[in-house]
Amino acid sequence: MGISTNAVVPLSQARANFSELSEEVKTGAEKIITKNGESYVAPIDAERLDHYHRLERERIHLLLIDEAGKGLADAAAGRVKDARGAIRSIKRRRIARPDAVPFAGNSPVQCRSRYRSSVQPPVNPVKSQALRTASSSLLGHVISFD
Repeated sequence: MGISTNAVVPLSQARANFSELSEEVKTGAEKIITKNGESYVAPIDAERLDHYHRLERERIHLLLIDEAGKGLADAAAGRVKDARGAIRSIKRRRIARPDAVPFAGNSPVQCRSRYRSSVQPPVNPVKSQALRTASSSLLGHVISFD
């Protein structure tokens, strides 16, 4: 689907006619705002944006379900590992890598590598807890933590 020349609006024109532009977008028109002759932004109706966000959440849920199904298939086929042994193996590999620094808590941690240093952003505790809860509820019956 192409964009017509009527849909391309320079930033200066968009500023001057913002109300009219907003109404056109609200009624379903697609507009591209340009800056210095290059595509810059595309205004979108709030309901359509909500729809896109719902689609993305559904896609993520479908991916999680697919991964859980693969995990269950692996468990049914006997392709499983002891959880404690797997964790020990991961820890050994991390210790063997001198440039790997484990992430501690929710504060930024300085990561060292041979070439540069960067600061990792803190982990969102709410999302992390939700992921741990979902993972344990999906896979808790498959992996034995005894």
